[in-house]
Amino acid sequence: MLVLAIDTSTKIGSVSLYDDKIGVIGELNLYIKVNHSAVIMNMIDNLFKMTKLSIKDVDRVAVSVGPGSFTGIRIGVAVAKGLCYGTKKSIVGINELDLLVQNIEAGEGIVIPLLDARKERVYYSIYEKKEGFKRVTEYKDGELKTLLEEVKDKKVIFCGDGATVYEKVIKDSMGENAIIISKGNSIPRSVLAAQLAVEMEEENLYTLEPFYVNKSQAEREKEEREAKEKNSK
Repeated sequence: MLVLAIDTSTKIGSVSLYDDKIGVIGELNLYIKVNHSAVIMNMIDNLFKMTKLSIKDVDRVAVSVGPGSFTGIRIGVAVAKGLCYGTKKSIVGINELDLLVQNIEAGEGIVIPLLDARKERVYYSIYEKKEGFKRVTEYKDGELKTLLEEVKDKKVIFCGDGATVYEKVIKDSMGENAIIISKGNSIPRSVLAAQLAVEMEEENLYTLEPFYVNKSQAEREKEEREAKEKNSK
């Protein structure tokens, strides 16, 4: 099975081609300074050119559905669905947190991927790693300090941009109990989504939607302003 994978949930745009028998065919990762919409199709086109393949060769499209950047998620899902509409390829949505934990190869124990939701809020879920990963909580959007209070007496591996952005906060709270995976090993790689997609059930193209977990920062700030204005009257 040849899988085209797309991830635009963070500032790192990632596209890849993965064959379940051969392995990685090609992968492009790019820090996006502008909107993902300006570059993601060019990345896909360049990937096909470099590998001398096309969308016709692809069996399945995998896309990160979030959580993460609201705009980025919408763009990635729209591009993936657009590719599948015209070509009748199967599609699979991958949760970004499920994808991030795949970066952790060695060791066992508790792993918590963190995505920065700003103002010391994070998207996260808690996983237990033995032979594989088992998610033991729901996908959540919460205050980092609340999460750290919950796990401070345990040995925890943290990964994702939330782990590196808030490294000092985590270390101050947990000390040696916290292992922070470096930036280079914490980026979301679409090829990991492709590997997961091989084993997953095909999803309905028409009902696949972004997974936001909670409201965006802009929406939260708007509600806070409106509440303050209401209380001041």
